[in-house]
Amino acid sequence: MTETTRHLPVEAPGPLSGPAAWIRRNLFPDWRQGLLTLLVLWLLIRAIPPLIDWLFIDAAWTGDRDDCVAAGGACWAFVGARWGQFIYGFYPPEHRWRVDLSMLALLASIAVLFLPRMPNKGWIITGSFIALPAVTVLLLHGGLLGLEVVPTDRWGGFMLTLVVAVAGMLGALPSGILMALGRRSRMPAIRIFCVTFIELFRAVPLITILFMASVMLPLFMPHGFTMDKLLRALIGVALFNGALMAEVIRGGLQAIPKGQFEAATASGMGYWKMMIFIILPQALRTVIPGLVNTYFAIINDTTLVLI
Repeated sequence: MTETTRHLPVEAPGPLSGPAAWIRRNLFPDWRQGLLTLLVLWLLIRAIPPLIDWLFIDAAWTGDRDDCVAAGGACWAFVGARWGQFIYGFYPPEHRWRVDLSMLALLASIAVLFLPRMPNKGWIITGSFIALPAVTVLLLHGGLLGLEVVPTDRWGGFMLTLVVAVAGMLGALPSGILMALGRRSRMPAIRIFCVTFIELFRAVPLITILFMASVMLPLFMPHGFTMDKLLRALIGVALFNGALMAEVIRGGLQAIPKGQFEAATASGMGYWKMMIFIILPQALRTVIPGLVNTYFAIINDTTLVLI
């Protein structure tokens, strides 16, 4: 008969919570990570005080160019003097309320997305998707309802960035969906056209497409027909990003199980009804990270329109 070994009770470890536990777990999990954390802290200590001095303490808040040079810091006086140009470009000051109203309409359309219990939310979003471009063009360009025409060569600043970005997003998503569906089509002509279009536009830089839209496209237009330069750039941005969007959406369509297609077909749904109500909602939800990446790329590429 063996004697049973009796162990004394051991106190349970304390909970790993609180600031000290978070620092230990995330910043000093081992000696390598701890050394890297100390190195980053040392760099921040060396960089932040001079940056604060340049941004605020030694900055020139008022005055002219000579005051900025004498101060040796950031020239906030220049930013204050040119703030309107940064936002509106050369848009006439007496008509800048039209730009503000367009931005408010855009913010209102985005705010609807964050209201989970908004009644008829889908119809409101669809209406905004259709009405917002028309209202924006009417307000910014004018020519109707007594609004003075403001040519696009006077647009600029943050306003133009928003115009190019929103137009690229609104044009890229529906064209990307159609091209993604066309690339998976069983009709050879549609599939070959979509594959050729997608691969051609994805194979060249956006700046090349913008040059083609600005320089070469007018050569193929009928005599006497002119198209605004900004409109040509918007079409180029939308088509280029539509080709990128098509590949993102095609990945989402391939991720949908085959049983979803078979179940929709067995229930008597046609092709477009199946895609709109069954397949595309699931596919678009799957590729949300890819769509967001493409949208950020559109915002970054807006600077190419200046060239």
